Amino acid sequence: MVWLQIGTPRSKKKANTEPLCTWLYCQVPCARLLRANRASRIITLVESPLETRTMSHDLTTRVASATPPRLAHRIRGLSDRAIAWIFVAPTIFLLLAVNIFPLIWTIRLSLTNFRTNRPNNAVEFVGIENYRKILTDPDTWMSLQATAHFLIWTIIIQVLIGFALAYLINKKFRGNDLWTTLIVLPMMLSPAVVGNFWTFLYQPQIGLFNYFVSFFSGVDPSSFSMIGEVPLAPWAIVIVDTWMWTPFVMLICLAGLRSIPPSIYEAAECDRASKWRQFWTITIPMVLPFLMLAVLFRGIENFKMFDLVVQLTGGGPGSTTQLVSIDLKREAFEKWRTGYASAYAVILFVTVFGLASIYVKALNKVKDR
Repeated sequence: MVWLQIGTPRSKKKANTEPLCTWLYCQVPCARLLRANRASRIITLVESPLETRTMSHDLTTRVASATPPRLAHRIRGLSDRAIAWIFVAPTIFLLLAVNIFPLIWTIRLSLTNFRTNRPNNAVEFVGIENYRKILTDPDTWMSLQATAHFLIWTIIIQVLIGFALAYLINKKFRGNDLWTTLIVLPMMLSPAVVGNFWTFLYQPQIGLFNYFVSFFSGVDPSSFSMIGEVPLAPWAIVIVDTWMWTPFVMLICLAGLRSIPPSIYEAAECDRASKWRQFWTITIPMVLPFLMLAVLFRGIENFKMFDLVVQLTGGGPGSTTQLVSIDLKREAFEKWRTGYASAYAVILFVTVFGLASIYVKALNKVKDR
């Protein structure tokens, strides 16, 4: 079934008018449109979608006929769900092998007195004794206190400075890209490099940091040591981590600021809202989910901070900067209490996972407002 179009060409006087066309319904055993031009007596064949579908069907039929019968039978026997599982199965297996199995094995070791340096000794089941010792050990709580001090202050300072830098960079000015690159540069360095670099800066005799403090305070540069004194060592780590990871917070805040539509600020200006009111009623509420996301990322990373602290202080002086990650490493690879260290790792995992889950629920509520 096709339609036959018979039209007259446009005249010079009516160049802007459509040609007169007559559509005739014809019963023709073909799948093409016959375009007839009465002036030139030319009939043009135009392919229709029906013929395209017919050609595609013919091509599919030829490909299917060329497939070996045994392979075609196997393919026809698989459902869509089975094919989906074939593609997903390698990822699930890799997830189980890399994440789930080590966790289950760690939980199993945490219930024993196993020691890696004594593999021939009999392994005894001690139940929750390792967990009881950890939770009643004063040194464990001192490590948690040092970790909490480092975690809270780094997050507060990084969020404040990172948001301030993002707010300034969001204002277009000359050299914007250059300053952004310079600010992000510390984040690209290795923690080992940063630790060695700041160790030299903190040296009392040759370190530039002491001379910088002396310039503003007037104290003798060699009279104090940032990484050698108990009151100053925790703040030395906070300063270095802030210098290194504030650009990360800045980038997340900058993405949030640039996601705010300019029309909202224009509407606020039409309502005669001041810049201060726009900041607290538009900018902060719309950037808050990004700020909370940055806090989540930095909180998880700082909770397991290890390499930077080892490079700077090694956990000292004494146990002032001995974070839980350093305490766990010493129990596992210096004292070789593998079962005890496994229980320690399980407690830290449950703590981080629980706090992160609660925080993510709060983040989702803020996003849904």
